[in-house]
Amino acid sequence: MSVRNVLGSLVVVLCLAASGFGQFRAPEEDPKGPKLGEAKVLKWQAGVIVTAASGPCTGIVGYAPLPVAWPEQEISVAEEDISPACRVKNEMVEGTVKVMVVSIPQLPAGQEAKALLTYEIRRHALIAPTDTGIYEMPESRKLPRDIRPYLAPSPKIESSNPKIKAAAKEITSEKEKAWQKVEAIYDWVRAKVGHQKGPVKGALAALRDGNGDVEDSTSLFIALCRAAGVPARTVWVPDHCYPEFYLLDDDGKGHWFPCEMDGNRSFGGINETRPILQKGDNFRPPYDRRDRQRYLAEYLTGTGGKPKAKFVRQLGAPGAP
Repeated sequence: MSVRNVLGSLVVVLCLAASGFGQFRAPEEDPKGPKLGEAKVLKWQAGVIVTAASGPCTGIVGYAPLPVAWPEQEISVAEEDISPACRVKNEMVEGTVKVMVVSIPQLPAGQEAKALLTYEIRRHALIAPTDTGIYEMPESRKLPRDIRPYLAPSPKIESSNPKIKAAAKEITSEKEKAWQKVEAIYDWVRAKVGHQKGPVKGALAALRDGNGDVEDSTSLFIALCRAAGVPARTVWVPDHCYPEFYLLDDDGKGHWFPCEMDGNRSFGGINETRPILQKGDNFRPPYDRRDRQRYLAEYLTGTGGKPKAKFVRQLGAPGAP
């Protein structure tokens, strides 16, 4: 599923809130991970507004993903707007995405119910390390349980395909250091895959065609990393995505490093301060455990008069400049 399809219809209004800096404590930096760079504080609103447009509705259940904290992202709830008709609980999916589950037992005809959260988010850019010779390839059998899935295939990230595996082996064969191997994959994808807007087609098609949009080049980089034994995953921000990869330092501790596939070259660090919406690319949604999604989408179900849902996922808030 393309993040453009999920987010394209949403209103995106930037609202820098400089006064919000005082609400956050300075995060602790990981001495051998990427360094925290410039930060911006933004307002982010997420949730759902439900209307019983065609008659009374019953048994309404909606699912709306929410942002979570990361080393480079601090969050706090600034405002809650939850109607009395709504029962709200949170659920974690794949350990990286929080989903607000909204239950509305009954909603009379013509009435509206909403569950909206407004966050203040302080998002840091990331600066690449200077000493890259200390990083090592992880051993798959020793990886923590929450890291192992990022070596396996995902929707449109066909890392076990023979063509992907052969390309990864060829690209990294003459590189000795772990950082050099991943950087060789990065430069190879940027050189070989021309950016071309269009429907998302995935890693294998981007390898075959030599072109694709930023999701495709991100997917190909991730697929090649996984085929080479390096955990990698997608990071989703409004209207964009980028990959990050996982290496061990000389003390055996793991670190995630970002890179930018589109625009200026940026490897191991990234000048990105939009809020992180999700990390990962292989989600089993709580409303359909048989499905697999690259980006966890919103969902609403109900009986009766066909409830109308407006899912809110936007920078700023209604009435913000």
